[in-house]
Amino acid sequence: MLDQLAKEESATPEPLRLKIKTFVRLGRPADALKDYERLEARLGRDDEPLLREVAVGFITPVLKDMREQIRGAGYTALKELNSDEAIPYLEDGLSDGSGLVRTLAAEGLGRLKAGQRSARFHKAAEDQAAMVRAAVLKGLGRSGDRSAIPLVEKLLADEQPTVRVAASGALVMLGRAEAWDRISAAAGAPNPEERGAALRMLGDLRDRRALPILLHALSDTQPSSRGAAATALGDLGDRGLPEAAPALINALNDPIPAVRASAAVSLGEGGSTDSIPALKKMLADVNPAVRAATLSALLRLGAPYSDCAGAIRDLTGMTDPGIRAAAAKAMGNGGEKDVVGTLQLLLGDPLPRPRIAAARSLGQVGGKEALAILKRALRDQDDAVRATAGGAIGRILFSTKTRITN
Repeated sequence: MLDQLAKEESATPEPLRLKIKTFVRLGRPADALKDYERLEARLGRDDEPLLREVAVGFITPVLKDMREQIRGAGYTALKELNSDEAIPYLEDGLSDGSGLVRTLAAEGLGRLKAGQRSARFHKAAEDQAAMVRAAVLKGLGRSGDRSAIPLVEKLLADEQPTVRVAASGALVMLGRAEAWDRISAAAGAPNPEERGAALRMLGDLRDRRALPILLHALSDTQPSSRGAAATALGDLGDRGLPEAAPALINALNDPIPAVRASAAVSLGEGGSTDSIPALKKMLADVNPAVRAATLSALLRLGAPYSDCAGAIRDLTGMTDPGIRAAAAKAMGNGGEKDVVGTLQLLLGDPLPRPRIAAARSLGQVGGKEALAILKRALRDQDDAVRATAGGAIGRILFSTKTRITN
């Protein structure tokens, strides 16, 4: 009936809009996209609020997929929307059978003020998976809601050291300064898992008091602790630099590739352009994952694209799809005019993983050109790629909406 109304010569666009919305509600996003393109051609422009609905419509059907990795892609896309419209779906994700998926849902809720107040989010502090409990605690800490303190305090006695550390960190965020001593003590714990969790938490708290602890941990005998310290120094941002920069540059020589990669990323997050010469040398590192991390740092620091182009060509031409995906992820820190062409090429990769990474990076780069490319990616043959492209479009349009509102 709507189709017949839409075909009438004198018809307004409203019947077609309603038909598109109906397809979205019915879980038929491909049909919605087809009619949206008809509407776009008729209007000569995008209808951005409606495009947001169509884009999110590519996410919601995969949330009940039998494959964990597909559901994970869907909840990752929802999480990155940073929109209250995702809250009902994220709350449903807290009941998923996969601990990984529940963690993604908890992380998404923990980013949103309304999500932090959700009763189901608070209930997830009792989840059987430690990583879910830790994600909830982090969100409760960020909320600033001191009424959550009794709930957080219960988890100071949790059986898992990572949860205990997360509870201490949440209490510090909520104004309980004495909990800092628990975290600093855990940073020297004999258990490497607890030590690493404490070091990462010190970075999350963004407090300069952590600086000497983290600098000392860069010489820890355990590689995972050195990597955690390097990551945390980046999280400190300008609170750690310039004191941390020389130590991180020295960590670029660590024998363990993962530590070198963490140091490179943190130098990029620190924002000091003084580290660019040292990072440029790392583009010749023997490990391609380290080169990808270095590329991310250089692009974030605003290094000329010409300095990075060779590394991008090398990494995107490698046979390992994980490295191609890492290169695509790194390009999410670049400028649209520099990286969008290469990301578009990666959307044609024969394997889904690089295509997913390229779609996510296009959502971070933003802009009208990226939007046009992502709309074409909604026709991808892979469910996870389509959901990621939908999330990327939603992210661009939600951020545009927020800027206009503000």
